[in-house]
Amino acid sequence: MHPHPNSHLLRLGRWSEPGRGYLLTVVVHERRRIFSDWRLGRLLVAELRRAHDEQWVNSIAWVIMPDHLHWLVQLEQRSLAKLMQAIKSRSTLTINRTTGNKGAFWQKGYHDRALRDGEDLRPYARFIVANPLRAGLVKNIGDYPLWDACWL
Repeated sequence: MHPHPNSHLLRLGRWSEPGRGYLLTVVVHERRRIFSDWRLGRLLVAELRRAHDEQWVNSIAWVIMPDHLHWLVQLEQRSLAKLMQAIKSRSTLTINRTTGNKGAFWQKGYHDRALRDGEDLRPYARFIVANPLRAGLVKNIGDYPLWDACWL
């Protein structure tokens, strides 16, 4: 049996529209909790900021959980596929180099949800930022080191 029998379905109907908001989720290969080491999470943060600084996206909010990333963006100069390929490959190289690991770092594919024009992004940002609270990782969001939102 294929380890990810429906992974090909993640691509069906996917399209990219500059200026549209997207809620993105990417999961670490085999759901390893590698970002429990927040220093490794900071390497991923550097890639998220790089995408923002290079104007591929307007980064609105993100949280790096121990085994996955949630990222709310407004797409600018890249397609979703090119954005995620760049983020995943560059972070894989950096993290694997740091840890001495080789091979897959992220699961194949990613989940995206296109947001409606004019839709309020704040509820999505709050959902993202509150993930560590819901997961019981901290009692106060200020105690969690791997999140940010543009409204702060």
